[in-house]
Amino acid sequence: MILIINWKMKNTLKVILWIVAVLAALILIMVVVLWIASPGKLPLLEDAEGKVIPGSISERREIILGDLKHGVFLRSEKPDNPVILYLHGGPGSPGLPMIMAEEEQERLEKYFTVCYWDQRGTGMSYRSDLGADDLTIQHYVNDARDLTKYLMERFAKDKIYLMGNSWGSYLGIKVIKQYPELYYAYMGIGQVTHQHLSEQLAYEYMHDHAKEVNDRKALKKLGQYDPLSEGFPQLDYLVGTRTALMNKYGIGIMRKDFSMSSLIMDVMMFSGYKMCDKVGYVRGSLLALGNVFYFMIDDNLFESSTNFDIPVYILHGLYDYQVSYALATEYVSMIEAPAKGLYTFEKSAHSPNMEEPARFI
Repeated sequence: MILIINWKMKNTLKVILWIVAVLAALILIMVVVLWIASPGKLPLLEDAEGKVIPGSISERREIILGDLKHGVFLRSEKPDNPVILYLHGGPGSPGLPMIMAEEEQERLEKYFTVCYWDQRGTGMSYRSDLGADDLTIQHYVNDARDLTKYLMERFAKDKIYLMGNSWGSYLGIKVIKQYPELYYAYMGIGQVTHQHLSEQLAYEYMHDHAKEVNDRKALKKLGQYDPLSEGFPQLDYLVGTRTALMNKYGIGIMRKDFSMSSLIMDVMMFSGYKMCDKVGYVRGSLLALGNVFYFMIDDNLFESSTNFDIPVYILHGLYDYQVSYALATEYVSMIEAPAKGLYTFEKSAHSPNMEEPARFI
């Protein structure tokens, strides 16, 4: 009997050791793959035949904005073209890794020199000692102003264009209110207006839709939260239930089937980042979301920001509930500016620049 027990224990131990060895090997392979995919260098811009476009730029740079080192990517088929500063969303979600993953030959860089900036606390601009005092709205506005001046000097421009996506659209509004003289025009993708109300409208839509399709799991998860409560939306709701259901129902980041894991994979396989930048993305996403998102939640642009000194153009997906299309439409009607426009993308949710790129460009 003792021999049989010892034999079984030895076999069990062998199986456990084998499983551990396999897991260790898989982890090692993943680390190697990530390391190879992290040279910290952008691929050169190529034409439809795969040839590098003469005179084009595709570079990674680190510059000082305020009191911090920030990372930016500069891409252009022709550097003499007008300049756009692109403000990514999140907060804490860098734009270029996802844009490049969806990119086609017809791209914004054919007509503009585009600066993709990792905002403070994000990717290349992450620092472990950043705290709430370093992540105020005014810090972000000042960073954008300083980066704009750098771009104006670098490319010999009197002014540039400003483009904001999601959280970046909220930041963009704040920037042009303070420094309109630096920009020809502003373009907001998935324009934030009154995000607290937007979150309530999204909850209501998801709850009604879950009832309609008899999605009991969704109803159970949604039932854990009260959209009329003082603390809504909670952080765990934002990063869990809300994001998963929006992507499932085609009203979130994209209209098509989409998951946050694919976004994370885009970042992890992005060659413009070094390994430390990818760690900075993971750590910085929650840092920025936890400290900055609620500035946007507590602000109502219908009351604080409707008069502008430069043209304002909003580009919004019809199916967007991550940032309400209905509220954006109402917001545009209230804007007073030298020129304004609303461009509706009828096949898109929150990312018309990636869902309908040709029309967007």
